[in-house]
Amino acid sequence: MRIIVADCSAEYSGRLTASLPPAKRVLLIKADNSLLIFSELCSYKPLNWMAAPCTIREIVPDTAVTDDGTETDDTTTTDTSVVGRDASELTPIKLLRVSADKSSDILEVSLYRIYTDESYDLGEDPGLVKDGVEDHLQRYLAQQITRIGDGARLVRREYPTAIGPVDIMATDADGVHVAIEIKRHGGIDGVEQLTRYCELLNRDPLLAPVRGIFAAQTITPQARVLAEDRGFECLILDYDEMRGVEDDSLRLF
Repeated sequence: MRIIVADCSAEYSGRLTASLPPAKRVLLIKADNSLLIFSELCSYKPLNWMAAPCTIREIVPDTAVTDDGTETDDTTTTDTSVVGRDASELTPIKLLRVSADKSSDILEVSLYRIYTDESYDLGEDPGLVKDGVEDHLQRYLAQQITRIGDGARLVRREYPTAIGPVDIMATDADGVHVAIEIKRHGGIDGVEQLTRYCELLNRDPLLAPVRGIFAAQTITPQARVLAEDRGFECLILDYDEMRGVEDDSLRLF
């Protein structure tokens, strides 16, 4: 990972045209040559970027080279801020030109003053380990299937159908099959998905009748209305309770 802090401007051309006026920013150049431009604010998203596969070239303009052929960092921006100035008024000491390998897109970054330019070997990253994802909710609900009602029994997780697997198939105390669709945050799309599963499953005489349960940590009001209108039960899942984490809130007793 290469990290550059510099006064810079940028021009993106290709599928769209975009520009960043001169300002002090952070540039991240990854091992795959992708380049991302960040500012102090603007949340976690880069202001502009070029994703891999791409090729990066570093260019030193003739105006940034002395008579003896050495590079110079003496620019008009040494003692003044570049913010508010037009890029045409400034002399870059280096250009970073990033070209997409599969299109004509080009991101060109002009550097006017470099405060730091460091490279780091970060090694292999094991990736993000998420807690509370749908698979975890599915596993805990399968182990605690009586949350859908006393006498309920698990048939199978990831119950196969022609249009994809149902998260959980179970039977209730009366032996009626129950298709359960699980989401972290339940919206209308999840209700539509459960509807398609139930319509298909109810065509099988060995399973019908099949009722549906829409289970999630949160369910939007619109999704709840739609689910109940289609005869589905809504079930709120408390992930911390399901995995046995005690509530730290104050209690009188």
